Formats: sequence, structure tokens, C-alpha cells
Amino acid sequence: MKIFNKPQFLFLLALFFLVPINASVNSALLSSNAPPKYLSEFGFFQDMQNQMPSEEVHPYSLVNPLFSDYTDKLRFVYVPEGQKLTYEEDKVFQFPVGSTLIKTFAYLNTQGEMDAQLLETRLLINTSEGWKAISYVWNQDQTDAKRAVAGATIPTTFINSVGAKVDVRYRAPNQNQCKECHQVNQVMTPIGPKARNMNKNVGYTSGDMNQLLYWAAQGWIESKLNVDLMQGYENESVSIDERARAYLDINCGHCHIPGGSADTTGLYLNLTEETKEHLGIFKKPVAAGRASGNLKYSIVPGKSNKSIMIHRMDSLDPGIMMPESGRALADDKGIKLISDWINQL
Repeated sequence: MKIFNKPQFLFLLALFFLVPINASVNSALLSSNAPPKYLSEFGFFQDMQNQMPSEEVHPYSLVNPLFSDYTDKLRFVYVPEGQKLTYEEDKVFQFPVGSTLIKTFAYLNTQGEMDAQLLETRLLINTSEGWKAISYVWNQDQTDAKRAVAGATIPTTFINSVGAKVDVRYRAPNQNQCKECHQVNQVMTPIGPKARNMNKNVGYTSGDMNQLLYWAAQGWIESKLNVDLMQGYENESVSIDERARAYLDINCGHCHIPGGSADTTGLYLNLTEETKEHLGIFKKPVAAGRASGNLKYSIVPGKSNKSIMIHRMDSLDPGIMMPESGRALADDKGIKLISDWINQL
């Protein structure tokens, strides 16, 4: 079954802004206490298989995405007509009730040797009672996705960046597991769409355009925001400190932040943190037990092999690994980046 590869997806992304689409979102379902059985019932896509969104649904991407077993993420957002977002520096945009963040996890064809595979689509729906998380797992024919309250394990194979086949047991979380990451001060919240993580140009067939300016053109936000610059952690032309802090911010900072689920550890890894001990430098662990690997500090400057942070990033043991959920593989590039950063501290 042929779906799309990365260049084809970028073409579809560009085409979206030029071709009118008649499909529409079933907004009544977004406020329902009984979510539909199938993803298609929402009307988010006019072409499910190729992830072509409906007219009211807009694709977007992030400067720095969260690592999830090397999956590609296809991101879309729906905002009710006439509604606006609220901007607060260093925080995720506040979306109006009815807004929905749509994220499809997939292994896209990068080598021409394997068809793309859509794995799951996660929804974050902002209701009058707060954000609600729902996961839909794609069927084998890739024609639709079914609600998975209890989550699902999807054994699959993908081709990595060097052309090697990698086996993985991809795990779609159950509904309660979403709270492990998407919670600040006991309140469910999105992670990715902070202004600084949206502040990038995206190439369309009509030319490059900054995503924040595009959102402003939709009437969602103001055109002039005081947005900090965050570098992409894969951008080797910038300092290793900027890259490492950006990586830790998106992969760790949503939990390791005041009010986050890892608040009690005192290890804060968000981009704006400046206190060295909070960042882990010569910081003793709090109740880590065997997860510390008998190491003394989260980060030992100049010695990544003596740092608990690297030990936990590298582990696949459920009792040791960090993050605790959301991956079954280690992020080799991320581990090297953070190791190199520690070694030069």
C-alpha cells in the first residue's frame, strides 16, 4: 500500500494553502462526553490516508519535537471560527474551548524501501472542563483509526536514517498515561505549541512564511509577539549549550519544571532555568534508588559516564529509563548531544 513519503508530505502541506477543501469538522463531537469510535467521524481530514486536513484544520510543525522512538509527527490544529488564542511568555498558547490539537505518529518512507505506516493519532481537545486526551490507533489498511482507551502495542519495523531496519514495539498510551507528561499543577495542558517552539519558517509553494505570522493571519494571535529565540537541537551551526538546553527543554522540561510531574525531584530542565543545581550540576538525586546506577550526581561536569542523566537516558529498563514512558528505544543522537555537552562543561 502506497501512502506518502516525506517530500510528498511537504508537498501536501504546501498544497493545503492553495487548494480549497470542502470537508468540515463536526464540532458537536468536540464537546461530547462520548467520543466517537473512529477518528474519521470528527471530520478533521478530507483524505485520512494521506493526512490531508479539512479546510478548518491547519498543519504546523515545531522547532524541536519530542523524541518518540524515531517516529515522525504530523501535527494539525483546529480553532473554532472567530476565536483567539492567548499568549503568555514561556508558556504554551492558551487555546479557546473547542480547539483541538491533532498529532499523528508515523514512520514515513525515507529510503524508498518501505511504505509509510500511520501508527496512532492523539487528540487534545479543549473542553469547558479542561483539556481531554484521546488516542486512536490506525487499522492495518491505514484507512481509519479506532479509539484505544486502554492503549495498544504495535510491533513494527522502520528504516532508520542510515538505511537499516529497526524492530520496535511502539506503544500507544492509555488515557490515564497522558497525564504523566501533559500535566502542570495537576491540570492537563499541551506541551509543544509554545510561541518559541513555533517560531520558524515553513516552506510553502508560495514561499517561506513564519508560522506565527500565519497564525496571526488567521486572526488567532497578534502579529507582534515578544518571542524568545530557541535553536533547533539538530542545528550543528549553533553552540552546543543552545542545542543541549533546547533538547532538554522539549524532552524533559514539561515534567522537570516547577509544578510538573517531576517537580519534587528539584531537577528543572526547562529552557529558562538558570540555577546550576536545578539543572543537575552536582545535584544529588531524590529517592532515585537503583535508577541512579550507584552514581552520585545528575550531572558531573566533564564526565558524562559518571552522570545519572546519561545513565537513565541510555537505559531501556522500565525502572531506570527516562523518560519513563513514550519510548521503547534509546535516542542515540540525543544521548550523544547531552554527553558531549556534559563533557565540555
